[in-house]
Amino acid sequence: MIARLVLGVVLATPAAAHADPAVAAPGPSFDAGVAARFADLALACIDREYPNKISHVLSSEADVRPPHALTPAFFGCYDWHSAVHGHWLLVRLLRLFPEAPFAARTRSALDRHLTADDMAAEAAYLSAAGRETFERPYGLAWLLQLDAELHEWHDPQGERWVRAVSPLARAAAARLTSWLPKLTHPVRIGEHSQTAFSLGLALDWARSTGDPAAALFIRRAQELYAKDQMCPLTYEPSGEDFLSPCLAEADLMRRILPPPAFAAWLQRFLPNIPVAGKTAGSAPADWLPIGVVTDPTDGKLAHLDGLNLSRAWMLEGISSGLPAADPRQPALRAAAAAHRTAGLAAVTGAHYEGGHWLGSFAVYLSSGRGLAAGAAPQPAAAAPAGAP
Repeated sequence: MIARLVLGVVLATPAAAHADPAVAAPGPSFDAGVAARFADLALACIDREYPNKISHVLSSEADVRPPHALTPAFFGCYDWHSAVHGHWLLVRLLRLFPEAPFAARTRSALDRHLTADDMAAEAAYLSAAGRETFERPYGLAWLLQLDAELHEWHDPQGERWVRAVSPLARAAAARLTSWLPKLTHPVRIGEHSQTAFSLGLALDWARSTGDPAAALFIRRAQELYAKDQMCPLTYEPSGEDFLSPCLAEADLMRRILPPPAFAAWLQRFLPNIPVAGKTAGSAPADWLPIGVVTDPTDGKLAHLDGLNLSRAWMLEGISSGLPAADPRQPALRAAAAAHRTAGLAAVTGAHYEGGHWLGSFAVYLSSGRGLAAGAAPQPAAAAPAGAP
């Protein structure tokens, strides 16, 4: 089963597997059979209410309610943000494989959840007093990614869903845009509070939908990160990371700097990336060791499987932001390939601790979502004083 997850078997012709001209065709290792495994993980959990870990402020006894009564759309998959990116996974796979056997079940599930009434209830929950920090920034950024996926999709049913989701997405964006100007320092951890990863998702959403918040996201990324140097990559990972603080920051900055400027910034920020021709051999992948999970039934320790997946797409993103002839390309690509293989091999669904969320990371990586949405920096964005 693991080998099939990584290698895939082509089950459909390219025309059948991919009908949306706005989405780059998936590579040969990401076919309808592999996609079905990832879809099954999300379909198995978006209606599974328990076990459930809610991030819920109680203002009175009236707030003591079950998850489906608090957030009627995103109550499954163990926690709110996993439910949100589980829905994103399903929309993404529908765009890529509209004729796949799982498509009908996926449409039915999304139609039950992405209703105007449920989205209005989600918005009311988000806006209630005492919930200013709810799912900030990680869950809110994934909600924006769901909205972007729907906006880019030309499908009659999808257009109904985006009309339902967009008001909630605007509320999430407003929450982020009111918070970011007050943030005096970035959050540099490997879990949900990290700012770099969520800023990247939010910026991709703003560019995709034409939202003016893109200017704020770019400005804040420059202010928080443009002068950074010597990121301590050797300190990573912490034992419960699913995001790399150093690589996520670099993957954000490649979204806003043109390739020559990004290359110069990256040299100051991560100066120890191996350079082709200056090390023995052909730039081995082991300059960035793969995360090892010793107990996949421990939800926190299992984060390292997600780290391998997110590192893979961040390394690919960093590579895409550099000039093609940059001598760091072989090392970046080798490390990305090693992390991709290790990460995808762990997405088995054998344990709910990882099964409720790793599929979303696998689809984000396998479908090149971050590359398609964020590969082209905007040269018109002026860097602040002191930036390259």
